[in-house]
Amino acid sequence: MTTPRLQIDNLRKEFKSRRQAITALDAASLTLADNEFVSIVGTSGCGKSTLLSIVAGLQDPTSGTVLVDGRPVAGPARDRGVVFQTYTLFPWLSARGNVEFALRGHGMGARERRDVAREHLKLVGLEDFEDARPSQLSGGMKQRVAIARALSYRPAILLMDEPFGALDALTRQLMQELLTSVWEQHRLTVLFVTHDVEEAVFISDRVAVMTNRPGRIKKEVVVDLPRPRSYDMLSSPEFSELYGEVLESIREETLALRNLGPQAA
Repeated sequence: MTTPRLQIDNLRKEFKSRRQAITALDAASLTLADNEFVSIVGTSGCGKSTLLSIVAGLQDPTSGTVLVDGRPVAGPARDRGVVFQTYTLFPWLSARGNVEFALRGHGMGARERRDVAREHLKLVGLEDFEDARPSQLSGGMKQRVAIARALSYRPAILLMDEPFGALDALTRQLMQELLTSVWEQHRLTVLFVTHDVEEAVFISDRVAVMTNRPGRIKKEVVVDLPRPRSYDMLSSPEFSELYGEVLESIREETLALRNLGPQAA
């Protein structure tokens, strides 16, 4: 039996204060195979980002386990690359410098770091902007640098938390196409958090829908659309059916949250 690339098993996460304890996740489980692209969707505050943060090793779970290639996650490591909605670039470094920074302490000399950085900037279409500072780049270009940086040290898993949420609609579409193209070339495993159902269905092999807080995986929808994906698929009956299935599952949670009233907030 093949070991899953990523195994999330029965995660629970509690946040405690003097006044109350909030359970963000409870019995959240999800498995990703090697080279699989899975998106997580759900209502606002359901624990999507908390789940991703635990997988990244940025937070510890209250209970439960996260395994990468069968080994427990014990903190951030180079087997997982992370891309956030905010670009998290160093403003005083060039695009190439930001990518090179991620490669320090990786056993590479200066020339090799430069070559690897250039290779990955070319991969995301920024070979002509390697000397540009973040202030000279558009939002989409900054996010491309962030993706190049996360890929530069060849992680087994790419974790993405609403990476295109701040972009305009056209740039967002272009970035979705770029991401799926890069994923097809690198063949890495991707766990992608988004609130956009259309985006989730378009880019993913599988969409996992979370319940309201405390979050757990309520439903998994297999997206059996052919690859490479193109935007003319959005008008197809097959896409519409998958979109509707995911949206209805989230809508059920939204209605349930409204029925619970203020105590659910």
